[in-house]
Amino acid sequence: MPKRTENPSGPSQRQQRVAELVRHALAEVLSRGDIQDPALAGHAVTVPEVRMSPDLRLATAYVMPLGGRDERPVLEALDRNRKLLRQEVARRVALRFAPDLRFRRDETFDEMARIDAILRTEKVRRDIEAGSRVPEEEDGDE
Repeated sequence: MPKRTENPSGPSQRQQRVAELVRHALAEVLSRGDIQDPALAGHAVTVPEVRMSPDLRLATAYVMPLGGRDERPVLEALDRNRKLLRQEVARRVALRFAPDLRFRRDETFDEMARIDAILRTEKVRRDIEAGSRVPEEEDGDE
């Protein structure tokens, strides 16, 4: 049987639904402090997005410690506790197989800051101001 490739139009509705369930389960476990790890003890960790593989066996969780402090130790702690986190997700989400978990740094905040910086540049402000000046319509009756 040929290997399925990811759908070029994006994740399926089922992938999105399962990803959201996994995201909620991870967020709950992390917010309750169920994981006893010193690197996670003083951090609130946000889980803005989870992406599922097409076969739903791998969940990639994009995470960020609140305030962006100690990103590397937090990611390492999550990776160390992957097995326990997987068990907790399996308890909360009814799936045939508990997905393997992979943790990645969420870069959307960086991207938003980069776009914001671009929008604040003098050149862009000048272009926006020039675009907002609508030439007055000429009267053709003269």
